[in-house]
Amino acid sequence: MDSSGDKPQESSQDVINLLQEKVISLYLYRDHYFETHKIEDAIHKNGDVEKKLAEIVRVFDEGEKRALGGDRAKFCFLKGRALNVVPKFSKEAESLLSKAVKLDPKCVEAWNELGECFWKNNELKKAMNCFEGALKERKNKISLRNLSMLARQETSNSRENLINNIEKGLNYAKEAVQLDPQDGLSWAVLGNAHLSSFFGIQQNPKTLKQCLSAYSQAEKDIVAKSTPDLHYNKGITLKYEEEFKLALESFNKAALYDPTWDQPKIKEKQLVRYLNEISDLVTTNGKMKAKRLQQILQSIDSKQLGPYGGGSYTSSTNQTVKLDEISLGILKPGLNEEKVILGKVVCTVQNEDSVPFTLCLVDKLGTCVVVTVFNLADGKGVIIGNSVAIPEPYVSDVNFTYKDNEYKFRLIRVETPLVMVVNGKKVNRDLQAGVQMSIFNKYD
Repeated sequence: MDSSGDKPQESSQDVINLLQEKVISLYLYRDHYFETHKIEDAIHKNGDVEKKLAEIVRVFDEGEKRALGGDRAKFCFLKGRALNVVPKFSKEAESLLSKAVKLDPKCVEAWNELGECFWKNNELKKAMNCFEGALKERKNKISLRNLSMLARQETSNSRENLINNIEKGLNYAKEAVQLDPQDGLSWAVLGNAHLSSFFGIQQNPKTLKQCLSAYSQAEKDIVAKSTPDLHYNKGITLKYEEEFKLALESFNKAALYDPTWDQPKIKEKQLVRYLNEISDLVTTNGKMKAKRLQQILQSIDSKQLGPYGGGSYTSSTNQTVKLDEISLGILKPGLNEEKVILGKVVCTVQNEDSVPFTLCLVDKLGTCVVVTVFNLADGKGVIIGNSVAIPEPYVSDVNFTYKDNEYKFRLIRVETPLVMVVNGKKVNRDLQAGVQMSIFNKYD
């Protein structure tokens, strides 16, 4: 190549500019795939992206010698970023990006790409160092949201450590959203951070609302809306909210966006199986034989209300709360204030997630309802024949159809077992435990 004059420098810079345009177009193709393709084409997405990548790698190979006189750090970064477009780890991408940050330690984009590269190879500490390094150079949403995810994935050796990691993750996610409130991927990460906070710190219903609100914001962005993990995590939240139809639809949507990912299909099947079993058991009084059922109904006695008997009880704050015993049939949807119900367990319902603990309760008039108990310690629960009293029950009527299956039953949700009276006695504190969660984060 002629080394005289400005022409070689211009030529090499032109090549760099061309390569940059190619890489931008590659990521636009991946992130906006469903604007030009039908959802049914999702199965071909990874293959189509790989074909585009192969075309661009050829352009890089052809232009490498001509680009040598230009910005070497930029060339390494661009090729590394191109190779990083696919979900699997690329050793060549790692090598190129490592070279890029050595040649230009202030290149935030290269640090972020290298961090993602290490993450794909499950080198989480190295990934975190890259994102923290990028953040020292410039505050940016990509580093912040990746650090949010990594902070929440860190192994915790104590409850205090766990809470600290979750709060750190939440703060990073909030910062990312503040930097660019239009970025749906940051909103999705914030939703996951709220979900971690709900399960790991305090199960405040307001936190779940914040979580669903963040997912709703994320869905306004076409890029975030096309990511299967957004719909999967939203499905997990909705399942916990007992919005069963919406949860099933979210799992189904996640599976449509990535037909190769089995987890959403597994969750959908598990939830369908759980709902089918509930429907079957609640309509058959737990499949209990008539004689045994009659014996159970006759054994229900208001004495089993224990501390909730006598029309009132004393709360933990020493306040007297009025409580009238009512039958299951006259409960109203929503919170039934100043009311208490009493029944006997006729069956428990299997749930692969172990949360919530689910049982069917029948009262002395023979009405059967489903009761879901959250925050129950592993291996704890109630057994068939136990009497259960629940104060101020929260009721919802489940009634919907999904893929030709019809679900119709009444459900009572109990947030903590500590409010229940079993066999006339308040339950012990050792029955309460934290909820296990299953959030999907990138590269899990």
